[in-house]
Amino acid sequence: MEPIVRISGLSHRYSTSWAIRDINIEIPRSGIVGLLGSNGAGKSTTMNILCGVLTPTAGSVTINGIDLSKEPERAKQEIGFLPQTPPLYMDLTVDEYLVHTAILRSVEKSQLKSALEEVKERCGLTHISKRLIKNLSGGYKQRVGIAQAIIHHPKLVVFDEPTNGLDPNQIIEVRGLIKDIAAERAVILSTHILTEVQYLCKDIVMIESGRIVFADTMEAFDNYIAPHSMLVVMENAPPAEALLAIEGVIRIETLTEKQLRIYFNGDRSISEAVVLESAKRGWRLRELNMEKNSLDETFAQLSRISN
Repeated sequence: MEPIVRISGLSHRYSTSWAIRDINIEIPRSGIVGLLGSNGAGKSTTMNILCGVLTPTAGSVTINGIDLSKEPERAKQEIGFLPQTPPLYMDLTVDEYLVHTAILRSVEKSQLKSALEEVKERCGLTHISKRLIKNLSGGYKQRVGIAQAIIHHPKLVVFDEPTNGLDPNQIIEVRGLIKDIAAERAVILSTHILTEVQYLCKDIVMIESGRIVFADTMEAFDNYIAPHSMLVVMENAPPAEALLAIEGVIRIETLTEKQLRIYFNGDRSISEAVVLESAKRGWRLRELNMEKNSLDETFAQLSRISN
């Protein structure tokens, strides 16, 4: 299927420095794509261009086949956006605010009522529709922000740090809502919280120093950097010096009398060397488990590779 978003050769320059260079991304028509990047990496610039807030120095963006630079109003009708700070009018009721945003989104007058009721039902707001937004909890304010982003049935929704500042229960609720929304449209989740990406996203695009350093599935991201440690249990564990003598082993961490963490460089074949040496020297190896890098470690290593 034709992707809902196609970003080609995107570059943008602020004064004398480039914020992003030659960004190329395709977003499928459903599911959640994580847009990752550290502060200053170019993530926000890319997102602002995608949402039509910023005009790029070079490159093109098409939304549902519509060129954003040539038909900006038509292209923006396909987009819903929730910035990091929801654009809420605190002195309006939920109903008043959502009707206002629907009108701004060019929802037909004849469809206003049905659009309002549908989005309130979807976001769990029906029972608080007459309450002032300023009196709502953080979680419900975020739900109102999500509602304004989807009230016009966009084919693409962009969420910027949607769970930032929420308590654990609110985070779970908002995560579920985002997953529900992504079942029928594309969602871009811009965040620096890697655990959020791990829970929600199927695909990942990571930008660092203005360039894409990774674009693949969540599974590929998790496995991109090979494991660099293993947990072993030995009935007759040797001194650290004996294990350090194995080629590729760089450090030993003693956890208990029988359990050790072995750090290594090189590929996973190091495990074979440990097994063979254990059998040869009578260390009586009982367990050996490779440890995957955490998402945070993977993120840090990819960032270093790009620099």
